[in-house]
Amino acid sequence: MENGMKQITIHRDWCKQCGICASFCPKKVLELVKGYPEAVRPEDCIGCMLCEMRCPDFAISVKTED
Repeated sequence: MENGMKQITIHRDWCKQCGICASFCPKKVLELVKGYPEAVRPEDCIGCMLCEMRCPDFAISVKTED
């Protein structure tokens, strides 16, 4: 990971394509592509983790640098 970058992992087999993650993202990092969330602007991620916290299926994880 580059300095300041966040690693966003999306587990597509757990995802039910509800779109909650994309709706809650304040920086519009996530968009639905063919129904599944995709990090289309990962460089804009501020690490708020709203997508991870709001996902009802635990299909998204955000790792920040330690």
